[in-house]
Amino acid sequence: MLRRIASELKEHAPFTALGAASGIIIMVIIVLANVPSQISQTAFHTLHPLHVVLSALTTTAMYRKYGNSKIWAAVLIGYFGSIGIATISDAIIPYLGGALLGLDIEFHIPFIETEKMPFIEIETWIIINSAAVLGIIIGILKPTTKISHLGHVFLSTWASLFYFTAFSVARWLPLLPLIFMFLFIDRMDFICKLFKIFTHIYHVEIV
Repeated sequence: MLRRIASELKEHAPFTALGAASGIIIMVIIVLANVPSQISQTAFHTLHPLHVVLSALTTTAMYRKYGNSKIWAAVLIGYFGSIGIATISDAIIPYLGGALLGLDIEFHIPFIETEKMPFIEIETWIIINSAAVLGIIIGILKPTTKISHLGHVFLSTWASLFYFTAFSVARWLPLLPLIFMFLFIDRMDFICKLFKIFTHIYHVEIV
């Protein structure tokens, strides 16, 4: 198992580095263009639900295709697998990273928040939980397990990045090396790696 984990980390490192580098480029653009935090909040509230949909779809589809055919079990696994992974990856870990960097960063748990999302004026928890339900439905009706790993990396990396710029204010340019390291480590976190190992154990095809 340790050999498998080391192999997975080595395989994912180039994708992770590319995703982290793209995040740094976006942050430089945000700083130089003096992009308002409201734009970052809108970007986060767009990317995070998309991440939830993708996670719910793949988790549900894997369970339906390679595990058990019980619908209720697929729904539970799809929901907690998506909400749990996306919340930890996109919100909790960025918050902890910001706190370690000494930033004054807000703490948000999107799937239980009643605050309304920018522009659409719908409560956040409704959007996030609806995204999970949508992913679960797709995963049940069309249990496809072919996903773009690079696309998934970009999606989740950018969600983490925009959490920083949406819910904290800092002099970002001097922090860029640390932000890069954080984004890289965040994408290599053990949850995503164990998730990927699970797909290999059950022979899920990732393209």
